Amino acid sequence: MFDALIIGGGAAGLQCALILGSAQNKPFAANKRVGIIVHQKTSHLQTALFNNVLGLAPGTTGASILGSGKTQLKTLYPDIEQIENEKVLELSRTEGIFNIKTNKHSYKAKIVVIAVGYTNLMTIDGLEPYIEPHPRAAIEKDRIWLKNTDHLVEENLYVTGSLAGWRSQFAICAGSGAQVATDILTLWNGGKHVKVHDKI
Repeated sequence: MFDALIIGGGAAGLQCALILGSAQNKPFAANKRVGIIVHQKTSHLQTALFNNVLGLAPGTTGASILGSGKTQLKTLYPDIEQIENEKVLELSRTEGIFNIKTNKHSYKAKIVVIAVGYTNLMTIDGLEPYIEPHPRAAIEKDRIWLKNTDHLVEENLYVTGSLAGWRSQFAICAGSGAQVATDILTLWNGGKHVKVHDKI
């Protein structure tokens, strides 16, 4: 049983996982089991080149970030379980617990974060009732979003990144993942707002 399981290993998913990992020394986050299904084959980062992102050296590729992001997460926060080489096929809910079925295994989670891309090729059975045309993408691109309010689709089901209705910019999607992580931490902290900063 995961306390939180993130589906998707792009900018939003990895950023969400990093923030959750960085809070594991907080009493309210201690002993929480967090995982991320780091499926990246369809990530738009595969072909991205960054010259306009604060903190990234011009010429940084999205493909390099996909690899280095997983390494950063594993090195700094090894308690975050990275699930490799699995694609989520179905999401359902029974008595408040999510059931996540992949092409290889099944998992259970109290909280789920959907952090996959916003193309109409997104195929996770069980999410169909929430799919609508993307509000911030050109109609001809045929992009989708999961209808949500402040990233919350329904109780304990979050969406982040471009699938949450944001534009497909690296900084926006990463920020969306960070927002969802702090929302989850706030929930775990009994509703008291949480930010996680490292200081020199």
